[in-house]
Amino acid sequence: MVYEFLRKKRVFAALLAGFLLLLFYNGNWIGRWMYPVKYEKEILAEAAEHGVDPFLAAAVIRVESNFSPDKISEKGAVGLMQIMPETARWIAGQPHFAGKDFEDLTDPALNIAAGVWYLAALQAQFGDELRKAADAADRIALTAAAYNAGPGKVGEWIGRGLWDGRYATAGAIPYGETRHYVERVVYYYNKYQRYYKELWLN
Repeated sequence: MVYEFLRKKRVFAALLAGFLLLLFYNGNWIGRWMYPVKYEKEILAEAAEHGVDPFLAAAVIRVESNFSPDKISEKGAVGLMQIMPETARWIAGQPHFAGKDFEDLTDPALNIAAGVWYLAALQAQFGDELRKAADAADRIALTAAAYNAGPGKVGEWIGRGLWDGRYATAGAIPYGETRHYVERVVYYYNKYQRYYKELWLN
C-alpha cells in the first residue's frame, strides 16, 4: 500500500516536472496562447507596405477592439481599429485608397489597411518628435496618444509644454482616457514583441 502510494507520487512528480520543462522550453508558445493575434497576415502585409511596426498595429487592434471586426463604439468608431467615420472619409480621399470602397469598415482587410495607413500618417506628422524619442516605448506612446486623442490635441499638448511625448512622462497627458490607452498599447506592444518576434521578423 505504502509502495503503491510512493510510486504514484513519483509518477505525479515526474509528470509535473515534465510539464514545467515544457513551459520553460516553449515559453513563446504559451505566451502566444495567452496573447493571441488574429489577422496576422493582414497586419504583417499592411505594416510592411507602410513601414509601421507590426507589433504596434497589433497592440492598437487589441486595445481598440480585442480583434472584434464588428465592434462599433458608442461614438461611432468602427471595426478592428475603431476608425471614426470622419477619419475614414479623410483616409478614403487619399491617393493611396483611390477607387477603394469604404462602405464596410467592418471588413477586416479594409479596416486594417486604413488603420495602419493612418498610423503611418501620424508617424510622418510627428516625425521630428519621433526622431528625438529615446526608445521604442517613447515612439509607441506618442503614436498611440495621437491615434486616441487626435494629432491636433497631441500637437497642442507638446506645443504648450503639457506633455513632452515621452512614455516616462505619460502621466502628464491631460486626458485620462488617453493616458490609460497609452499604457495599454505599450503593455500589449511589449507582449507581442516578446512572443511573436521570432515568427514575424524572420
